[in-house]
Amino acid sequence: MTTTPTDTPEKDGLKLPYWTGGDTNAFFGLGFNVMVNVLVLTGLCLGVINIPGSDVFGVILPAMGIQLLIGNVYYTYLARRLAAKEGRTDVCAMPYGPSVPHMFIVTFVVMLPTYLSTKDPVKAWTAGIAWAFIIGLIVLAGAFVGPYIRKYTPQAAMLGTLAGISIAFISMRPAAQMWEALWIALPVMVIILIGFFTDLKLPFGMPVGLAALLVGSAIGWIGGYMDTADVTAAAKDIGIGLPTLQLDLLIDGLKEVSPLLATAIPLGIYNFTEGMTNVESASVAGDDYNLRAVLIADGAGAVVGAALGSPFPPAVYIGHPGWKAAGGRTSYSLASGVVIALFCFLGFFSLLGALLPTPAIVPILLYIGLLIGAQAFQEVPKIHAIAVVMALIPNIASWATGLMDNVLSAAGTSAATLGEDKLLGAGVVYTGLKLLGGGAILAGLVLGAIVAFIIDRKFLWAAGYATAGAVLSFIGLIHGEKVEWNADGQVALGYLLAAVLLLAFGYSELKGRFAKAPPEALASPAEDAEVTAAK
Repeated sequence: MTTTPTDTPEKDGLKLPYWTGGDTNAFFGLGFNVMVNVLVLTGLCLGVINIPGSDVFGVILPAMGIQLLIGNVYYTYLARRLAAKEGRTDVCAMPYGPSVPHMFIVTFVVMLPTYLSTKDPVKAWTAGIAWAFIIGLIVLAGAFVGPYIRKYTPQAAMLGTLAGISIAFISMRPAAQMWEALWIALPVMVIILIGFFTDLKLPFGMPVGLAALLVGSAIGWIGGYMDTADVTAAAKDIGIGLPTLQLDLLIDGLKEVSPLLATAIPLGIYNFTEGMTNVESASVAGDDYNLRAVLIADGAGAVVGAALGSPFPPAVYIGHPGWKAAGGRTSYSLASGVVIALFCFLGFFSLLGALLPTPAIVPILLYIGLLIGAQAFQEVPKIHAIAVVMALIPNIASWATGLMDNVLSAAGTSAATLGEDKLLGAGVVYTGLKLLGGGAILAGLVLGAIVAFIIDRKFLWAAGYATAGAVLSFIGLIHGEKVEWNADGQVALGYLLAAVLLLAFGYSELKGRFAKAPPEALASPAEDAEVTAAK
């Protein structure tokens, strides 16, 4: 709930604490979240792209540490400024860290193809650095158009597409990892659910995240899931690595900029659209941040990180309402950034990966996914629930096709090589899913907005979004494999014909040619039954 104070802090003597008990709780939760993500990107660099360990621990992770410091210090400043402005002590800082979807996209879409074609991991790394740099520039540009998109887009569309990301890209992988060792993960999940969703307090006031990690780690070590030999080997990677400018690597990557634009442009738009929806999510939770300030921080973090050698763009994180509900206020995010940055500078991540069981850590990611998915339905008008579902669908399609592509690649083939007929014979509508999931977050935004405006009988606004869908799909920013002219004409034509139809309905509405349906006509089946019974 949002409280609007009548007095400023100066007038009512409000003293904003630098740390609260809730900050401790949220610090452990977000800290473990970011730690898992850094462990994953470290593994991707070493195990998929084969970047030398000296470069991963000596260049990439220190660059990531600087990105985390920049973003988390800035978001703490924004939170304290908002708290002072509104005279509230319950303001929660925005969470921040390496963008999870982009970690996998830059690895498997940009760096891995380069590595496979050149057999040169450094060449692949430079391509990733250039790609991240372009992403940062696009997000900076988005800081100036994003506020207008947010102003004229239904909340159901923004929260719906965010829920799609949370369900598909945030929840599914951790859930799968949990079931690989559920005897460790489910007890951890139970502690998280009890600690964050009930009013019960843990013994001795122990933070929920810390308690969950300790219990999960204890079960993992006692049960033989972990190996002391791995710890001994990982300890050899500990060493101080300080960030340095890597402009030569960045310039080398930018020499082959043309192929990178095909994914960088839509994913840069994805990044600032995701930031926009996350700001909307925070606003619903009571903290109304300036979108432009948030996007500038995200873009600057990606540009600085690329200049220092990181191919992984950072982003304001999905999950602000979850950390606020856990008690997080203005400093939990800063503490997480500082601690993880120190781990990056000191080369601790190899050791952490050997000490902490993954099934004890990933349930916190599933918790965030559950919370954001639920928020989309809880905070929008009930009648807009169908718009939320529509906004979900492209993100699920994107996740499904990405999974299929990875499986086919691992088998040494591809969908094109296998052939559409064989896929259809197996019951897989691959082409349709691929088109539906192209530019998923932006596509979800457009489709969710069209549905929400139709429900509200604002047909001209729906026509405007359908027209935008036609333009975006024609140039491949949505529903396309790459950015190009006439990326998929039939998809663009579908949106265009829908826009014409909506314009006709809008014109007829303005002329008063339609009678309004009675309220029960718009009710759900359950509500319909209640209306009938009442009559």
